[in-house]
Order: sequence, then C-alpha cells, then structure tokens
Amino acid sequence: MSDWAPIAKEYDPLKAGSIDGTDEEPHDRAIWRAMLARYVPNKGVTGDPHLTLFVARLNLQTTEEKLKEVFSRYGDIRKIRLVRDLVTGFSKGYAFIEYKEERALMKAHRDANRLVIDQHEIFVDFELERTLKGWIPRRLGGGFGGKKESGQLRFGGRDRPFRKPINLPNMKSDFYGEGSAEKRNWSREGSRDWRTRDRDHDRSRDKRWPERERSWTWGESERDSKEERSRGRERKDRDR
Repeated sequence: MSDWAPIAKEYDPLKAGSIDGTDEEPHDRAIWRAMLARYVPNKGVTGDPHLTLFVARLNLQTTEEKLKEVFSRYGDIRKIRLVRDLVTGFSKGYAFIEYKEERALMKAHRDANRLVIDQHEIFVDFELERTLKGWIPRRLGGGFGGKKESGQLRFGGRDRPFRKPINLPNMKSDFYGEGSAEKRNWSREGSRDWRTRDRDHDRSRDKRWPERERSWTWGESERDSKEERSRGRERKDRDR
C-alpha cells in the first residue's frame, strides 16, 4: 500500500475499471476491449505534451475563438486544437490547448476545471495520450471518468480518482477456521442431542403403550363382568 496513489501513474484498463484498483477480473466488455487493444499515440500530433491541457465536455457550439478568450487569461497560448469530425466538420466537444510556460499550464489546470463556458461545465486535465504509459482512449474501452448509465466507469484520473482500499485485520482464519469448526461441532452435538431425545422419547412411549393397553383391557373386562352379573340377576328375578 506504500505505492498507492489516487491518480494512476501507469494506465491499466483492469485497474481503471476498479474503484480501488484491486480487481482481478474485468467486469464489462469495454475493459476486455481495452485490454486487447494495441493503441499507438497519434504521431501526427505536434507540440509539447507536458505543456498541453485536455479540455472536455464543451458545448458543441463553442469555437476556438471562445476557448482562446477564456484560457488566455491564465497565460500565453501557443496553440489551440479543437477536435472536429472529419466528415461534418462539427465539434466533438473536446480540445487541446498548449501553453508556452508551465506556470500558465498549472494555473489553468487548477482554476479552469469546472468552469462554465456557453452554459456547459467543462472538464480540464493534463494531456494523457502522450504522457501516461499504456494509455487507451475511451473509444477503445479505456479512458477515465465516464457515466454509470453507460456501464463504463473508469477510475484513476482527476475526475474520478481511486478510492483507498480498506485495511481490514486478518480474521479469515478465525472466521472461517476455528469459528466454523466450533460451529460444526456445536451443530453436530446439537443434532446428536436431538436424536438422543427422540430416541428416548420413542422408548418411553413404547414402555407406556403396554401399560395403556393393559389398563384399557382391564377396563373392558371389568365392564363385561358387571354386565354378566346384571344379566344373572335378571334371570333370577324371572325364575322367581
């Protein structure tokens, strides 16, 4: 746990799909796709990646001029690249802004995140494609952040960092070992007592049953003798 950090230092799709980076199996198809992907950063992109910001969740109507107006207040901008669709030319909702100085980059990273531009709250982070080892973009199942509705939650970035795992005491042996053995012994003893009670009950019932039979037979014989005596008296009376 000494090397644990809320922000990923190296991109691992499996860890990015886990809330605390401890999962051992992927839980959705996107993670499988990211694990199988062999992504190579776009070599056609120019500029210093360590001085470039990634700006996302832009209003589709936001233009380069608007971005320059907002982000130039943090320092001198070298280049702005608003990513557009190759066919339609419409904005895809994210851009890359390269500064001339690291001080301006850090200030924009600190203050511009969650800024509202054209009624949209934007997200600002460092560029990761060329700076984070093993980076896989969202279109291939990677990335950070995401929405629960899409079933593609990713952790380890600024927007949704890892949660520190809970250090629980090692109680596995006590809980599953001795405790369960005691429980098994208790259950066995309990079942043994239950069987013994049933057996004793059956024996006592068998003992009581002949007595009931004898008492029932004795009652019947007594009743029969009384009836015979009464019939004998009736015959004597008739003979007289």
